[in-house]
Amino acid sequence: MENSARLREFIQSFTHLIEQADNYEERIFVEGKNLLSELIRHDDWLPEEFAKPSVERYQQYLLYCDPLERFSVVSFVWAPGQTTPVHDHTVWGMVGVMRGAELCEEYQLCAEHQRDSATAGLRAIGSHHLPTGSVDLVSPRIGDIHKVSNALKDRVSISIHVYGANIGAVKRYVYDLHSGQIKPFISGYSSKVIPNIWDCSTAQASTY
Repeated sequence: MENSARLREFIQSFTHLIEQADNYEERIFVEGKNLLSELIRHDDWLPEEFAKPSVERYQQYLLYCDPLERFSVVSFVWAPGQTTPVHDHTVWGMVGVMRGAELCEEYQLCAEHQRDSATAGLRAIGSHHLPTGSVDLVSPRIGDIHKVSNALKDRVSISIHVYGANIGAVKRYVYDLHSGQIKPFISGYSSKVIPNIWDCSTAQASTY
């Protein structure tokens, strides 16, 4: 990791925000989006082991989880052509594109269907392109059902996500557009370790 201080300072600032916002989602989005935008503006801090694509599927690497599981930070790594199924989050989330670009296709449950039923009626409500440096927002309040793809056919894309929970442990749902079937899932993580952002010995040694 070339500049671990960036991630460390982001986590410290986001922890202060979570403590002060008292679950007020609108404040978290406004101030948190600014923090995430500043983090992804620099592409010199993500360790290579948390930026590796896989030919099998997109990767979801845990970078940090708050000790009280109030928020988590994850890197998503997309090989060319990779995409998610249609899915939800059940908590607030922010997606900041640091490398490449993504395509987000949004859906909405039809009024007569509920998430906890076996089937769902979904309707497409739009799509948008997310270039490098952009931040997207999701939550049950503003809409959190979507499908995300790497918008580039020849390059890896990487986005940094912040969620209002330990997202790898949250029960969520995937939606089959053809059958209408809803299936619960818990995503887990692609990594067994997280970056050590707390070792400042190298930076401090240079001051002696």
